[in-house]
Amino acid sequence: MNDFEKEMKHMSQIIDNELINYLPQKDTLPLKLYNAMTYSVLSGGKRLRPILVMKSAEFFGLSYEKVIPTACGIEMIHSYSLIHDDLPAMDNDDLRRGKPTCHKKFGEAIALLAGDALLTHAFCAIASNYGIDGILPEAVIDIVREISIAAGGCGMVGGQTADIDTVGKDIDIDTLFYISTHKTGALISVATWAGARLAGASPRDLSLFKDLGDKIGLVFQIVDDILDVKGDESILGKPIGSDLRNHKNTFVSILGLEESLRLVNKLSNEAKDLISDYPNNEFFMNLIEFIANRDH
Repeated sequence: MNDFEKEMKHMSQIIDNELINYLPQKDTLPLKLYNAMTYSVLSGGKRLRPILVMKSAEFFGLSYEKVIPTACGIEMIHSYSLIHDDLPAMDNDDLRRGKPTCHKKFGEAIALLAGDALLTHAFCAIASNYGIDGILPEAVIDIVREISIAAGGCGMVGGQTADIDTVGKDIDIDTLFYISTHKTGALISVATWAGARLAGASPRDLSLFKDLGDKIGLVFQIVDDILDVKGDESILGKPIGSDLRNHKNTFVSILGLEESLRLVNKLSNEAKDLISDYPNNEFFMNLIEFIANRDH
């Protein structure tokens, strides 16, 4: 394990340890709901989005510990989206990270409600960034607004809707880019932006970090599409080929495998170029490489 992998593991463990502190207390909600929420949120994963919040804040001089509430909130939103994505009405998946999906363990109704609860409670966690030394109150208001846009109909939910609406239909590459930048990319992009905003980054840097998040999000989605074709199920923790079975449009189905790989390389280089002039860019350079070459 190299230094970057050790740092990713360390940051992921921080999120794993902190999430329970920002979830509702066990005695404040029905036990089955609590169990379904914690089962899904605490089941592991790359923790990419919260790490992006923390490392973006650190990049602009703010201790990552100070943005953990927002990092945990964004991870709750991501977890809710996975619960709903796995449902029979959506992707109909039985496994997530090698374990039964939430609806397989708790039933569809509880899974729906667990997702709803995580989405709404996420903003309670994000609002907890108010009053922390070194963070302006207006920055917290800004990130509540931008995260709600990224998670809702103008972002992730809009992309998911377009994805469902185009199943089994021929679409052009522009439509596929819309789906990918919204369904997957919006929450990744707002994570990099939110960390920078909480740290008081300049308007120019905020714009750059949003662009960086956009490109990272696209690379992430294209690699996801590639792994669904040629990934290792034992490493992925879920069956491959689900996109083909569900007649979904992907970068591989539209562009082909080789062109998809070339696009990953092109976007990765563009992402690196965005931060090439910054002196403290090593983590993000390594992160771009990691996402482009990941096997899970």
